Order: sequence, then C-alpha cells, then structure tokens
Amino acid sequence: MLLKTIQMKSVNITIAFVLFLFSTTVMQAQEIIKDSVVAPVKKVQSTGGRQKIDGIIATVGDYIILDSDIDKSYLEISGQGGSIKDITRCQMLGKLMEDKLYAHQAVQDSIKVTDAEVKGMMDERINYMVGQIGSIEKVVAYYKKDSEEEFKSYFFDILKEQKLSSEMTKKIVEEVEITPEEVRNFFKSIPKDELPQFGAEMEVAQIVVTPKISDAEKQKVIDRLKMFKREVEEGSSFATKAVLYSQDKASVPNGGYYKMNRKTPFVKEFKEVAFSLQEGEISEPFETEFGYHIIMVDKIKGQEVELRHILLTPSVSEDAIQVAKEKITLIRNKIVNKEISFADAARTESDQKETRANGGVLINPKTQDTRFELTKMDPSLYSQVSNLKDDEISQPIFETGENDKKTYKLITVTNRINEHTADYATDYIKIKELALKEKQIKAVGKWFNEKIKETYIKVLGEYRDCEFTNNWLKK
Repeated sequence: MLLKTIQMKSVNITIAFVLFLFSTTVMQAQEIIKDSVVAPVKKVQSTGGRQKIDGIIATVGDYIILDSDIDKSYLEISGQGGSIKDITRCQMLGKLMEDKLYAHQAVQDSIKVTDAEVKGMMDERINYMVGQIGSIEKVVAYYKKDSEEEFKSYFFDILKEQKLSSEMTKKIVEEVEITPEEVRNFFKSIPKDELPQFGAEMEVAQIVVTPKISDAEKQKVIDRLKMFKREVEEGSSFATKAVLYSQDKASVPNGGYYKMNRKTPFVKEFKEVAFSLQEGEISEPFETEFGYHIIMVDKIKGQEVELRHILLTPSVSEDAIQVAKEKITLIRNKIVNKEISFADAARTESDQKETRANGGVLINPKTQDTRFELTKMDPSLYSQVSNLKDDEISQPIFETGENDKKTYKLITVTNRINEHTADYATDYIKIKELALKEKQIKAVGKWFNEKIKETYIKVLGEYRDCEFTNNWLKK
C-alpha cells in the first residue's frame, strides 16, 4: 500500500468535521449517498397567496436540500446498523448543510476533481456494493433507479460532490500546525481529574528476511513493463493495462490512478520518478520495495501530479524461500544463544529498511509512535505477540503480504506499558495528536463562521425554528 490512512468517527458539527476528514473511503461513499439531491423539484404551489416550492427545505450556495434527503439519511444510518433514536431532523439538516457548504466553496476556490478520478472512485464503490448486496441489479433496485445507467449517473454526481467536500476539508486543515508550547498549554488546561486514560500498550521489534529474487525473474518483469510502455506509446490504454495487469490492488479499480504532491507519503523512489516526468511521459521501469513500476503522468497542476502506474512483482522460487528460512533460523539461534542481541541482529541482518536502523522496532502506522495499544492492535500482529514472554523470540514466521510479497520474520516484545493516566513526558505524541485535532476543529469552526456570512444560504419553513450549531439562519 503506497498511502497511509487514518480513521475516526463523530456526531455533531465539530465531530462531523472529524468524520469527514478521517473516515475510510468506503464509509465516506456510503455516508455521502444520503447527502445527494436526487428528487425532482415539484411544481410551485399556491398556499393562501404565498408561494412554496414543495420539497426544498434549504439552499446553500449552488446546492439545494430536499426534505426527502433527511429521510434518506435516516435510512442510510439504519441500513448500516446505526441508531437514529437521538438524531433530530434539525441535526440531520445541519450535517447536510455542512457538506453542501464544503462542496460549494470547493467550486468557488477552483478545486478541481477530474471525471476520471470520480469514475475510478465510482467503480470501486459499486464493486464493493455489489459484493455486499449480490448484483448490480440489486444495487439499482435498492436505490430505486430504473436502470444501471440512471444509477451510475446519479452516483457519479454524489461522489463528485463528496470528493469536492473532502478536498475542501483537506485544504482547510493542511496548513494547521502546532508548536510544543501549544501542546504543553493544551495539556495544562486539562483538569487532573479529567486527564485521559491510555490502555495497556507494548513495543515490538522484528527482523525480516526476504527471499532473494533471481536476476532472470527481475528481467522478465522489466521486459514486460517495457512492452507495456511501447504498446501505450503506440496507442493502447495505460488505464486498461493497469486494470488488467497491475499488482497494486489499491489502484487497480482506478486504472492505476493516484494524485500526489511532494508531501504525499509515497515511497521515495516513486516520488522521485513521478516528479521527473512531463505530462504524457511514461517512465522506464524502476524498482521500489513493492516491486517494479512504470508511471505515466496524466496532468501537472502546480504542485500536484495526477498519474497512473503499473506494478509488477517478480516471482520467488521455492529454493529462494528455503534459503531465507534457513537464514532466519540461524539468526534466531544466535540471538537465543546470546551471541548477538536482537537489536544488533536487526541492524546487520534485517532486510526491512524502515526498522533496521532502529534495531527492528516497529512504528505504529496510526500514531507514528513506537507503542501499540493492545485493544487497537492489528489482529494478525496481536496473534503473533500476545503469547510471547518478555525477551522471548518467536519462531520464524512466514508471511505473504501485499502484492504477494513473501517474507520470513522473527518478532519480540521489547517493552510493556500498563494502563495509565496520561503523562506529558511519556505520552507526548498522543497528547500532541489530541491538541492538533482540537486546533484543526477550531480552524474549521472559524472557516464556517466566515463562509456562512459570505454565502447565499436560506432555510425554509419549519426548519427555521431549528437550533443549529452553526449560524445557518444568520441571526
């Protein structure tokens, strides 16, 4: 996986922002379905000399919200197993208006979302829904559409709005930074009896041995990628080849598509090649820890690059796997016999670049800390370490990871931290994360106050009696 993701959940306006920023892509797709405007606007009716547009309950910039959109929101939450008992129609309308304001302002700020990008998202979401429901026909029926074409047109608009909203949110918070002094003041502001409790944690280290790939297998992959490049230059579709042949499962549904800037957390070699190409140019095959790639740049927009890539991973022979097993068994024996420490063995013998220099210590991808909270630990990692005693070394573990990459590893627990009350020195990284989120939420609140003032917003009928968190009524 070339990109890292973070997940969070929430409820009201500030919480809604966190949900929008940190939820997974599938949940975002499901959530945004309820926010779309799909029902036709009915004819203007006369009611005692007053004009009423039946169905429309709010307008935010260029977007309208129908009363039926709130009903769809309730259905979506219920369909996902959530409780709607304590969610009022006013609260639901407030959340819908937040989403519309994000999308409206994204258009005003000239944030671009390409049709190819949205189509890739749509294909991924539809494949997921088909897997859950059973067939595309059932998905179309569930959304009460007359045809697959009508459903896809409807869903395309939903996802485009969702992507605009997501990009707008990202733009608001991407420049929010926090200083150590702000972190300290944040921690001091928390009453002692309200300090957060952190669960039991552990620090884990590993040594990885990767079976060696023969030069012949590497050359086969390089030659195949060169053939793909030549065929695309002669008129074939790069996106189609990515769908058919690429082993990067994350980008296959999107035709190998990624959008990135220099801060996007791609591996170094990938970024270097991506930013060396011109629009329409295809790279020569190059190697990263994931395998061999070719990249084609679609568009360059300022500091951002839109690209497609194909990843192929060379095959590993059974002989190479056996050699790797023998090597890691020998390393384990040396550690157990006290001939070398685990940390030194990791520094000199491990094939994993990310952990080698740090004595094999793993970094938690969710927190960027070395600690793993037991209740939130990846189940596969937990199963490997849960029964290890202090300083015990696991037996060699054979794994087939992403893109069918095969490895052997040894794993050990280097430190255990019991459940405890937050401590500034010990838990600085976690406290910094909490402080940053609070500052981001304040930045979003300030943004809402400013944009509501300058955007055309109207709430109609009984909804004008709602007590909104945001000043939608501009009182």
